[in-house]
Order: sequence, then structure tokens, then C-alpha cells
Amino acid sequence: CALPIYVMNAALGGMRDAQSKLEKTAERVAGASAPTPDSVDLSTEMVGMLAARHQFQVNARVFQTADEMQRKVLDILA
Repeated sequence: CALPIYVMNAALGGMRDAQSKLEKTAERVAGASAPTPDSVDLSTEMVGMLAARHQFQVNARVFQTADEMQRKVLDILA
């Protein structure tokens, strides 16, 4: 059954997306401490970072669940 593989790929894509968002937000926050900050709203950036963290955690859990499903299928077939 290839379903767990598709689920894992989707979760991995979501994790990569969350990582990219987190890196971009971190760059903006780091730029806020520059001598001439480009009007960075730190509270908005913090919300974005928390959302990216939650997105990463959710996708990690989906990945773990798909792995468990795949192991159970293999145990059944063995």
C-alpha cells in the first residue's frame, strides 16, 4: 500500500514549508535589530514563528503516524 508514502511526502513538504517560513521570519527579526530597522512588527513576527512551529509539529506527527501505519501493514503482510 503506497498511501503511507504519499502521506509522508505530504507531511515532509509541510515540514519544509514551515522551516522556510521560520527561516524567513528569523531573518526579518534579526534585521529589526539593525541600526535602521525596516519597520518590523515583532509581535506579528512572533505570531508567524509560533504558527510555523505549530505547522512543523503537526506535520511531524502526521509523518510519525504514517510511519506507524506502514509498520503495521508490513507486520500484517509478514
